Amino acid sequence: MNIVNNLNIDNKGFIDMEVDKSVDMLEEIKQMRKDKNAVILAHFYQDSEVQDIADFVGDSLGLSQQAAETDADIILFAGVHFMAETAKILAPDKKVLIPDLQAGCSLAESCPPEAFAAFKKKYPGHTVISYVNTTAEIKAMTDIICTSTNALEIIKSLPEDEKIIFAPDRNLGSYIKSETGRDMVIWDGACHVHEEFSLERILELKKEHPDAQIIAHPECEKPILLVSDHIGSTTSLLNYTVTDSGTEYIVATESGILHQMRLKSPEKHFIAAPPKDSTCACNDCAFMKLISVKKIYNTLKYELPEITLEQELMDKARGSIVRMLEISKKLKM
Repeated sequence: MNIVNNLNIDNKGFIDMEVDKSVDMLEEIKQMRKDKNAVILAHFYQDSEVQDIADFVGDSLGLSQQAAETDADIILFAGVHFMAETAKILAPDKKVLIPDLQAGCSLAESCPPEAFAAFKKKYPGHTVISYVNTTAEIKAMTDIICTSTNALEIIKSLPEDEKIIFAPDRNLGSYIKSETGRDMVIWDGACHVHEEFSLERILELKKEHPDAQIIAHPECEKPILLVSDHIGSTTSLLNYTVTDSGTEYIVATESGILHQMRLKSPEKHFIAAPPKDSTCACNDCAFMKLISVKKIYNTLKYELPEITLEQELMDKARGSIVRMLEISKKLKM
């Protein structure tokens, strides 16, 4: 055990304190949030009970915008590590908490800073566009950050002859390149969740539900995208199911988004697209699912674990994120 302020942070990276069974954690979280002037931000991929206690639920772009604009003293991020880092970079004067330090990201980890620095040197004169699913070190080497919501429009906003390095997701990068025809060099990284969808099992589901539309996140592999009726970010997929006249959807992204889809369209039927090698009917991000109501309660109570970054690193990384937010605002995204 590491001892921090006389509290046990176990080797899994979260406050390991038992909660008295008489405690109503939801009510306590509500009161602590008010007393401490705290805001809880949660990603669409969190479990439904975590989403339900958040002040704001959204995708990476929306969460970044909220972090940049909040007047709270404490930001508790129910998401993965790079998201909490992004919040700290945008709001360095705030205390940023994450309920579990082990809530990482396979996509962010697929782009090590030293290797990416060497990769970048091979392509001088290229504008570096990096996905928000990256570490602070990668953001510090980036010209413009993007999310799946705005990536396509950010690329289109650049001059047509501009040479681009896109990192780290090869599937999203390839999708954007095919849509825009731009001169892009793409880092070879991927999200383990979106690479694990089974085309065969999705097509089997389609036979069982012939009226269902297949909707997919652009981080999915190309064969999945080719059979999809709609491709878009989590927000785009959510909005599509709200406005579309259809009533049944096979959803190829992390299953947490289905909670919001069902809340917004309770009369419609949503089916999680299945992975390749599992008896499970859905494909979950193990990192996202590390966050729980109990961990949120302990984190808010003890104000640990806290995200800390060196000032110099935050200053270098901030410009690429701010530029994304500025472009998104101009594009009204």
